[in-house]
Amino acid sequence: MSNEADAIVSAIIAKWCAGFATLDAAALSSLYAKNAFFFGSNPKLYRGRDGVADYFNGLPRWRKPSAVFSDVNAAQAGPDLINMAATISFDLAGERPDLVVKMSWVIVREDGDWKIVNHHASAKAPLI
Repeated sequence: MSNEADAIVSAIIAKWCAGFATLDAAALSSLYAKNAFFFGSNPKLYRGRDGVADYFNGLPRWRKPSAVFSDVNAAQAGPDLINMAATISFDLAGERPDLVVKMSWVIVREDGDWKIVNHHASAKAPLI
């Protein structure tokens, strides 16, 4: 990762994990671009910040959720564009089995701040 892309991605991941730990839909949706596309843990495509908030508000209210990112890769794809791919391990404190997914984000500079414009989660297990 470039130093700039690494710092940008690390800052967004820290905010994302903090928001997920309290299932704070407003804090999480603020990390996304106005016209974001979001594929999470269900087949529905959520659009924009309101859609992202709807997704997080629709999750079960786990008592102590946490997310840990690993294998993070980032690449500056342009002056205002970063690609990120990682593995995320979700620990839901025994309320359901832990979940490990592949995650990719496209991050864009919007109104002077870095925002996730495309979020895609997929199964870690091979499909074929």
